[in-house]
Amino acid sequence: MEIISVPKKHTLMIRTITPATRLPQLMGALYGELATYMGAHAIAFDGPPYAMYHNMDMDALDVEVGFPVAQTHELTDAGRVMHGCIPAGTVVTDVHIGSYETIEKTYVRIMEFAKQQGILVHESWMYEYYLNSPEDTPPEQLQTQVCLIVR
Repeated sequence: MEIISVPKKHTLMIRTITPATRLPQLMGALYGELATYMGAHAIAFDGPPYAMYHNMDMDALDVEVGFPVAQTHELTDAGRVMHGCIPAGTVVTDVHIGSYETIEKTYVRIMEFAKQQGILVHESWMYEYYLNSPEDTPPEQLQTQVCLIVR
């Protein structure tokens, strides 16, 4: 568990609203769409894929999925693919190891840690970095960096 300062990261992303139950199937398709766009425009990845959650409404989850990119001066929105950013600031973070189905335990640990430290975090605005892929990693070995944004 860490409290760290993070720099602003420019991103290419797609933002959508979906029931949480559809998210696993949807994310793969969205990352594929983004990767195709980036390849066609010779835009390099500058970090692992991420998802940023703008609410916690499990019936209408407001989520953006994307990739950090270094190149910002040539980025233009194209349909659903948009330029965005992960804002600079302070986050409380930890790496969840295991299935996405058990990630809630890591969120609870981070929130408890923040509370013990007297830190206020946004409880409906957070993001995750996916450090390895479910396509080639067993569920029990998946690594997801969970970041809760300090208010």
